[in-house]
Amino acid sequence: MPRISAATIGEHRAQTVDRILQAVSRLARVHGIDAISMTDVAGEAGITRTVLYNYFPDKAALLLGFTERVTHYFIESYERELPADASPGDRLRAFVRLQLAGLLAHPHPGAADLSATLGPDAYQQLADHVAPMQRILVDILESGVASGDFRALETAATARMIMAVIGAERVPLISGAVTVEAAEELVFGFVRRALAQS
Repeated sequence: MPRISAATIGEHRAQTVDRILQAVSRLARVHGIDAISMTDVAGEAGITRTVLYNYFPDKAALLLGFTERVTHYFIESYERELPADASPGDRLRAFVRLQLAGLLAHPHPGAADLSATLGPDAYQQLADHVAPMQRILVDILESGVASGDFRALETAATARMIMAVIGAERVPLISGAVTVEAAEELVFGFVRRALAQS
């Protein structure tokens, strides 16, 4: 029987999942997520491949687990850092900043790359995992339209376009060609102008 490194089996499992997903984050930052293998992740996490497969049966499951972790991290950060009475513009800026910081802290491929890697079924599961972030952005846009801060628009489609603009900074951020602060100014400025009342 494997050695348990925590007070309970549940705690041990949670610690092991955390080690695995931290290993994915470290490897993705250096090599890109497409280039890493299950063997790489097991080695980086300090576990055997058999143990890794007990938690994540394949790379698609591993990427879904990693994406779910990143989504939870974003939502917790957003709720922690943003005052409840912030304006729609301030909320939008915070959303953009935290998304960009997340791209740098937890590198992962863009939606098109993940779709090719995961296949349609797993990609739909991935879309379900990131839906809470999309809902936050739609809520920001709807509140801005209601307050008159943003012009009237189709919020769901606009939210998708904003996410695409944020995603366009993925490679410059990860390569070090741009800082989070510079990318924030660029993306937020572009989006804010697009949302401005004419």
